[in-house]
Parts: sequence; C-alpha cells; structure tokens
Amino acid sequence: MNSLDGCVVQYKSELCKRLRRNRDKAEDLPFEFRALELALELICMSLDAQVKELEREIYPVLDELATSISTLNLERVRRLKGHLLALTQRVQKVRDEIEHLMNDDGDMAEMYLTEKKQRSEAYLLNDVSVRTDTSGGAREVSKSAPVSPVGAFSGAPFLQRAFSSIMSSSKHGSLMGSSDGENIEQLEMLLEAYFVVIDNTMSKLLSLKEYIDDTEDLINIKLGNVQNQLIQFQLLLTASTFVATVFASVTAVFGMNFADSIFDCPSTFNWVLVITGFTGGFLYVCFLVYLRHRKVFPG
Repeated sequence: MNSLDGCVVQYKSELCKRLRRNRDKAEDLPFEFRALELALELICMSLDAQVKELEREIYPVLDELATSISTLNLERVRRLKGHLLALTQRVQKVRDEIEHLMNDDGDMAEMYLTEKKQRSEAYLLNDVSVRTDTSGGAREVSKSAPVSPVGAFSGAPFLQRAFSSIMSSSKHGSLMGSSDGENIEQLEMLLEAYFVVIDNTMSKLLSLKEYIDDTEDLINIKLGNVQNQLIQFQLLLTASTFVATVFASVTAVFGMNFADSIFDCPSTFNWVLVITGFTGGFLYVCFLVYLRHRKVFPG
C-alpha cells in the first residue's frame, strides 16, 4: 500500500479524527473493527458516488442516442459502457470479498485481533503465575521435610514441572479453543450491513446495464426497420426498372428502320405504345400484389 496515495491519506486522517472524537466514549467495537468499518464505509461511498456520477452522465446520452443515431453518440456510449464494465468489476470484487468473509467463520474469528492479543497476554500471565506457585511450593516442601538428594533434585521437580506444563497447556488449550467457538455476531452484523450497501450499488449497475441493453435493442430495431424500408424501395425500383425496360424494348423494336405494312397506318404505332404501357402497368400492379401477399410490404 502506498502511504502517499490520496485514498490512504484520506483514510488515515478520517480514522484519526474518529479515534480522537470517540476517545472518551464507550465503544463496543474494538480498534480493528473500527478501522475495518471506516475502510468499508469509504469504499462503499466512493463506489456509490462513481455509480451516481455515471448515471447522471449516461442516461442523457442514451436518451439522445435513442432519438438520434449518430457516430458521435455511439462513440460516447461505447466509452461509457467501458467505464461501466470496469466499475462493475470493482464493485463485484468488493461484494465477493465481503461475502467470502461472511461465509467463513474461521476467517471472521481470526479477525478479532484485540481479543487474540488479550488472550495471549492472559496466557503469559497465567504461565508466569503457575511457574511462581510451583517454585514456591517446592521451597516449602524442602523446608518442612527432608528428602533424599535423589528425590529432591530429580523426582519432585520433574513431577512439578510436568504438572505445571500440563496445567499451562490445558489452560492454553481452553483459551485457544474458546476462540474457535467465539461469538462472531458482532463482525457478522458489521459485514452484513456493508454487504447490503454494496449489493445496492451492484443493483444500480445492473439496472444501468439493462437500460443500455434496452437502448441497444431499440437502436437495432430502428436500424432493422430502416433496412427493411431500403429493401422495399429497392424492390419497387427493380419492378419499375423492369417495366420501363419492357416498354423501352417494344418501342425500340418498332423504332427500327425496316419496311413493314404496319407502318402504312400512322395510328398503329400509337396503339402499340398504349398496349405496351398498359401491359407494363399491369405487370407492375401484379408485382405489388405479389409482394403484399408475401407480406414483404405492409398491407
């Protein structure tokens, strides 16, 4: 951890302020839990502030993109979506870590640092007192009744040291065993409170992601509608080109320079134009009816 980082400096100053402010007050939480609570509070507040800022920035851009699809708006949404993904990963990481601690009672019991220190000090005091009592008892025995040199220097001290080690180990085992079954509700309640906060932040991010997905679906629908309109226009243009080509082909045939009896009557060419135009129009109408029957065009 970089001690010169702005977040660390803010955490240190806020922790010192709270410790000075609560110096004369009775605190239920030990020092390590107060430090942990402040860390979780600052992290949750920072992430929630970033989510709110992202919401204020991304909602107007999405609304503008829904009404006007442009390259600039698409680029802005792409950039904000990348920011959303990175922020979601950070929030998910914090959420997973808190959930992991809540699901492991052993890890929560190991976080009682003040209590572990008190148990260690109590164990050392008990060990010193047991050794003192043992040495005092040995001196009294030596004064009250004479014993053999072998028994005085080998048997009794050895038994006393063995008894002292057994007693100290049993006391140490009872003290250490109590930590395994320690009541961890205090830490569990603290973690649950901030788990609810970070889960609420995660819900905001998921709602924002769903809004982006809905906007993308709307844009895809609009683009699909425009593409369908272009396809319909292309079909109409193709049918018109076909009819015009048929009409031009007929008129081109009769415009050729060859001798025929049909050219003896000038009105005959007019009838050819009328019949060709009517046939072309009929083909065009049949083409439209066929496309509507196939539901290519709306009814």
